[in-house]
Amino acid sequence: MASKKTPAAHSSSTLILLVRHGQTPTTGKILPGRAAGLHLAEAGVQQAHMVAERISELPRVDAIYASPLERARETAAPIAKALKQRVKINKGLLECDFGDWTGEQLGTLMKKPEWATVQRSPSTFRFPNGESFTEMQTRMVTALDGIRAAHPGGIVVCVSHADPIKAAVAHAMGTHIDLFQRIVIGTCSVSAIAYSGHGPIVLTVNSTGGSLADLRPS
Repeated sequence: MASKKTPAAHSSSTLILLVRHGQTPTTGKILPGRAAGLHLAEAGVQQAHMVAERISELPRVDAIYASPLERARETAAPIAKALKQRVKINKGLLECDFGDWTGEQLGTLMKKPEWATVQRSPSTFRFPNGESFTEMQTRMVTALDGIRAAHPGGIVVCVSHADPIKAAVAHAMGTHIDLFQRIVIGTCSVSAIAYSGHGPIVLTVNSTGGSLADLRPS
């Protein structure tokens, strides 16, 4: 019987699927940050089941990791059920620490003079009593380094948040963090990066439909 070519066909390559959590009642309205108690909206639950179905079509998945926050764990749960695996919690996948901005209305934050810096020169910005974007990127990339080292040649799902995923994609592309706001990461989208000894290859960004089975470095 002929062997089926898998997305991680090269034994030295680890494929990481970065999944943003599903929609919540405050998505696009509030900057929730790391505040506890925010769960998926009904639409977000449906999104989670849809992305689980997409991922379940892969020939194999070696591990599922998630940020500790409820919305990430609730998104990972249907994926784990479909694959008959358990979710491993990784704090490195956490949302950015927005400090004093946590829980604020986005409309209010956009009126702040600092908002232009957040959008145009994020490398120079630190959230008041929170994290800088550079620290967030370093934390996220370090977490992914550890995950891929634990699963050489494997396929891994990591459920995280928009800004950390954007920062990871920018890093893999060799794009400066000051330009990472140009990347869009929608709820329950999949972004795929293949890591090998030759460096990362970005296979898809913000994918919300279609088959994932053909993801592989060219």
